[in-house]
Amino acid sequence: MLYANPTPYATRATVDLDALRHNLAAVRSLVDDRLVLATVKANAYGHGAVEVAKFLDREHLADWLGVETVSEAMDLVDAGIELPILKMSLSFPDELVPLIAGDVALTVADEATIDQAEDAAAAVGVTAEVHLKIDTGMRRVGCDEASAAGLARRISACRHLDLQGLMTHLPISDEADDGFTDAQLARFGAVVASIQDDRATAGLPPVPLVHASNSGGVLGHGLDGLTMVRPGIMMYGYYPGGNTPPRPVGLRPVMTLTSAVSFVKRIGAGETVGYSRTWTAPTDRWIATVPVGYADGFSRLNSNVSSGSGGAMLINGRRYPVAGRVCMDATMLDLGPADQPCPAAVGDKVTWMGKDGDETITADDLAAVMGTINHEVLCLVGTRVPRDYVQHE
Repeated sequence: MLYANPTPYATRATVDLDALRHNLAAVRSLVDDRLVLATVKANAYGHGAVEVAKFLDREHLADWLGVETVSEAMDLVDAGIELPILKMSLSFPDELVPLIAGDVALTVADEATIDQAEDAAAAVGVTAEVHLKIDTGMRRVGCDEASAAGLARRISACRHLDLQGLMTHLPISDEADDGFTDAQLARFGAVVASIQDDRATAGLPPVPLVHASNSGGVLGHGLDGLTMVRPGIMMYGYYPGGNTPPRPVGLRPVMTLTSAVSFVKRIGAGETVGYSRTWTAPTDRWIATVPVGYADGFSRLNSNVSSGSGGAMLINGRRYPVAGRVCMDATMLDLGPADQPCPAAVGDKVTWMGKDGDETITADDLAAVMGTINHEVLCLVGTRVPRDYVQHE
């Protein structure tokens, strides 16, 4: 079944919903009966947050959804998504009312954010659900471990707030374990135990959602004491880093990126191609133009220069290197010597991420050329690229 975007645009993203289901099943196989918060921030890592969330909701593949911005949260609310949504970042005071009115759970981390949430919830006239962020080593957002119990008591004293979650974040869970992540989880567990003991003494129920594990945590670290996990990149078919601990499950990339040859021309030896004239033809060559550029998500870092190597694309099962600078809206490929028949024609399918014949280009491959991580490669895919959602199972 194809949920096609009817936009007539040669450059397209195909999102394999069956692969997404497979990857979430892999997550479930590792976390027993713990809840799964599916991370759909950054437009679901470029895959299209609303359509991905609709699928997860419809197929009951996740228990929560995680976003970072107000607009991300409200897009899901406006789309009628029924899964609970957590805004995992802190919110500015003027953002709180629409979030609370939309029944989006909030993250708080200090007295100020707690008081602001209480005031906004009182203004709306409802009880807002909050998760307390505890900093155990990321040093980005969150309260210190020593102040967590006191802040939890402060939340419990608020008339319009309900403490539903305790959370932390793991900065190196995708790297070879030097003990840092396990120590984080142990300290987090101790803080959680202190808060739960406090609540029991006060006659309050335990905080139900205790969550920490991103993809690296799910794949390679203990989950004791956690009631929910927060996978991100592994949902979309990739491991979070080259040093990810043992890979106990197979993942399937969810997104394929394709286009078509828009123009082919023959150039002479010594001629240059593209902006800044960085690529020079060593012999007479065939050059193909593809309507994919950095505005679509094919980074300028894939540019090829005469003195080095860059990115590539696939045509008819063969890999062709980028010739010259990647443009905003187009990329040129070196199809080879012009004393041979031209191997491609206008209209031929071009794959810039995915499989064609025996050749494959993955987000990891593109990240290696760009000197970055697969997360960024996926998130760069531009909003003007139509997404087609494919489901067979």
